[in-house]
Amino acid sequence: MSDYETVIGIETHAQLCTASKMFCRCQVPASAVGGGDSQQPSPPNSLVCPVCLGMPGALPVANRQAVEQVLIAALALNCRIPERSWFDRKNYHYPDLPKGYQISQSQSPLGRNGWIDIQVDATIKRIAISDVHLEEDTGKLTHVGGSSLIDFNRSGVPLMEIVTAPDMSSVDEVREYALELRRLLRYLGLCSGNMEQGAMRFEANVSIRPQGSSTLGARVEIKNLNSFRALLRSVEYEIERQQRALQQGLPIDRETRGWDEEKGVTYVQRSKETAEDYRYFPEPDLPVLEIDTVWVERLRQQMAELPQQRRTRFASQYGLSPYEIALLTEDRDTAEYFEAAANAGRELDISPKVAANWITGDLFGLLNAAHRDIGDVRIPPRQLVELLALLAENAINIPTAKHVLRVMFETGQAPKEIVVAEGLGQIADRDRLASLADSVLDAHPDIVAQYKGGKQTVLRFLVGQVMKATQGRADPQLASQLLEEKLRSA
Repeated sequence: MSDYETVIGIETHAQLCTASKMFCRCQVPASAVGGGDSQQPSPPNSLVCPVCLGMPGALPVANRQAVEQVLIAALALNCRIPERSWFDRKNYHYPDLPKGYQISQSQSPLGRNGWIDIQVDATIKRIAISDVHLEEDTGKLTHVGGSSLIDFNRSGVPLMEIVTAPDMSSVDEVREYALELRRLLRYLGLCSGNMEQGAMRFEANVSIRPQGSSTLGARVEIKNLNSFRALLRSVEYEIERQQRALQQGLPIDRETRGWDEEKGVTYVQRSKETAEDYRYFPEPDLPVLEIDTVWVERLRQQMAELPQQRRTRFASQYGLSPYEIALLTEDRDTAEYFEAAANAGRELDISPKVAANWITGDLFGLLNAAHRDIGDVRIPPRQLVELLALLAENAINIPTAKHVLRVMFETGQAPKEIVVAEGLGQIADRDRLASLADSVLDAHPDIVAQYKGGKQTVLRFLVGQVMKATQGRADPQLASQLLEEKLRSA
């Protein structure tokens, strides 16, 4: 057991899914709202105006949709909503913000004192949320040789910051928190969560202290982590680095560090700022936000069902296993696809369990192979259930059903159309299968002799020959039954 315990807090920056920027009418870049890789990025510095370029005399106007989205996030995170909130100027030098300062909300967030539950193994842990606030994103710097190029398209994009208390104590807890938070924001439609496009970034605050101590150690912040891999690896490295330093009697400096993905190490960027370094003061060009209870309750009613609520309901309503529930509720589109299939299944006498098995098995396999999301699938939930009904009625067998599903996935055709067009109906005619069974037995006298000699496992081979002769269309149970009858009477 280590002589030290780890204390971790996470700051998350999430670009909001709004049509326009935080303080002007400029279009938000596609990457911020979940634009796919096929979408061509806008040319650099093409989504800008005097406001987001910080030109003298250009006045900001707050984006109401962005404010409401942050209020929804704060409600989902069980935060206390204030009656009044305002924006501040954060006078720390930003080379990628043309104003030279950032408009933020650190002093009067839209949500305080909330929480989110995570599960690590079988243990539920509550992580406190210190605050949820709104600010503007920066531009993007690209360093080329000895020069720096800047694209202001991202400058001014609405950015939500979610700050936890120092409540996490392991890399596993950090992973589950980050996954659950992204899942929550995606369910609510507030953030695309596309980390590879910069729509969601993490900053980890890590300190260690002797076991049993109540005093926090020196806090080290790891900045701008834009993947789960970077978040987890950097935290793991920093824990080990700080432990080694203390074991060697070296001090831990309060500082900001970056993460070198190739080398797998953190490195010093600067000494850690204090609140005084930012010189906050109320933004004079924006009015105070008055937040009444009617507004808050209207937003609460608009909220989608949250991931934890849906997991609980799926367990009680559909009787699924924890593993199936985890797969089906990972994102909102998948959960809604399953529910539509379960509802159709009630009409066609297909159980939710059967639908879940085919969705998480064969359908997920096809989606993964094609690198597609369930939102792009060409198989409507009802048609999937219609396919399962054909299987349940013995109109087709399992191999045929899997083949039909692949054709449905590729073409979007209905299952009955495919079965009729390809002549795939299951052969369950007793006389026809009996004749085929006779042919198979006549063709394999050596196998028949092995069976009579006590090697009954060869029956599987004989059934396989009937299936082969019918291109997989024979009813395998009936074929097996007929073969056994003939072998016993021979």
